[in-house]
Amino acid sequence: MERNEDKQIFQIVSEEAHQLGVRAYIIGGYVRDTLLERPCKDIDIVVEGSGIELAERVAQRLKTKVSVFKRFGTAMLKKWGIEVEFVGARKESYRSDSRNPIVETGTLEEDQKRRDFTINAMSFSLQAEDFGKLIDPFGGEKDLEAKLIRTPLDPDITYSDDPLRMIRAIRFATQLQFTIVPESFEAIQRNADRLHILSKERICDELNKIMKSPKPSYGFQLLYDSGLLEHILPQLCLLKGVETQEGKGHKDNFTHSLQVLDNVAETSDDLWLRWAALLHDIGKPRTKKFEVGIGWTFHSHEFIGAKMIPDLFKQLKLPLNEKMKYVQKLVGLHLRPIALVQDTVTDSAIRRLLFDAGDDIDDLMTLCSADITSKNEMTVRKHKRNFELVRQKLIEVEEKDAIRNFKPPVDGELIMRVFNITPCHAIGTIKEYIKNAILDDGVENSLQATLPLMYKKGEELGLTPILTLDQLLKEFSDN
Repeated sequence: MERNEDKQIFQIVSEEAHQLGVRAYIIGGYVRDTLLERPCKDIDIVVEGSGIELAERVAQRLKTKVSVFKRFGTAMLKKWGIEVEFVGARKESYRSDSRNPIVETGTLEEDQKRRDFTINAMSFSLQAEDFGKLIDPFGGEKDLEAKLIRTPLDPDITYSDDPLRMIRAIRFATQLQFTIVPESFEAIQRNADRLHILSKERICDELNKIMKSPKPSYGFQLLYDSGLLEHILPQLCLLKGVETQEGKGHKDNFTHSLQVLDNVAETSDDLWLRWAALLHDIGKPRTKKFEVGIGWTFHSHEFIGAKMIPDLFKQLKLPLNEKMKYVQKLVGLHLRPIALVQDTVTDSAIRRLLFDAGDDIDDLMTLCSADITSKNEMTVRKHKRNFELVRQKLIEVEEKDAIRNFKPPVDGELIMRVFNITPCHAIGTIKEYIKNAILDDGVENSLQATLPLMYKKGEELGLTPILTLDQLLKEFSDN
């Protein structure tokens, strides 16, 4: 209860609650974050009485609008960038086959009992006689100090009632770097198959919060160890484990993927770049093969992985839009810069990479740098030094040739006009020929350099121009 704006709101809530003859309390995340000395702009007010009526009176005092959700018995207002939600105290009971609770009016004590974790069940009183007093019936303050995630009641009941709480336990443990107490974690393992009653959207929302945390690998390891990941993203679980033949083994690709994810998280907050990091090797289980004399190979796993991305996004209810295409692109290209490190770095290879990656080249390089993982520090340093050479080469070629998202000067309309043809396969063939000449052979990206190529390829395809090269060049020079 630190900021002046917060205090003003709390004072008005206290006064209006007294006028209404109801009791009001701050509960949940705001209390937790205040004790952790973390900023929080979301305030939940629980009322022993009508939360909606109190919210409407507070909104009048604050001269702001209130949104009422009668179906849920809640109301919400915003002031000074702070979001305040009001709800009547309630108790809940659940059917075994549904996430939808049977809700009844209750007391503060009953409301606290239905909360997910002890650290979220604490409240501050807003009554004049004990304003600001901490009400902590389940030892949430001690659990905060000990960095523990624990349920207020029997964890089997808590998790069976609302299975999303199992993922929320892992999410809070990840965000706060807390430990889930053993009896609670074992209850998650016992109740993992209850996830099937949840909507994919609710699960995905929690996954994204885990993904945005400072060290997301902590959460995904907990999801795996608890058995939840098998129900959410079984394809990722297939990366786990090491197989050995003829004394040759491969690395644990699950552990590796989590390391790459953490490496990216250290340098970027971009949610979709983090998803690309987690899924960059998702195609390896389908391509794994042992070759005598060579060892384990995963040929074309980047292409298989890229093809898997749309179905994975659909499965998780992630957006099937440009974000999905972005992740798909990075997964499909993630080996290309590393291949350049190992080979002689030619201008043509750099031009081709710049063309294929476009504006996402910097993110691709971040992902590929993060993909350099080894227990041998000398190996890591060597690869990173070579990788910096590729970065420098990218800058040099981009400055010289301006390839990123380039468009060849010869387009389909010009080809149709010169050869007096309608849309056909030959147009694409000519455009591809010119593009490859620019990217692979270093032909200048200009009309003067590429028009002769258009005529050359057109003639090879049996097309007859109705305009000569000289006529065309004169036309463009006059314009």
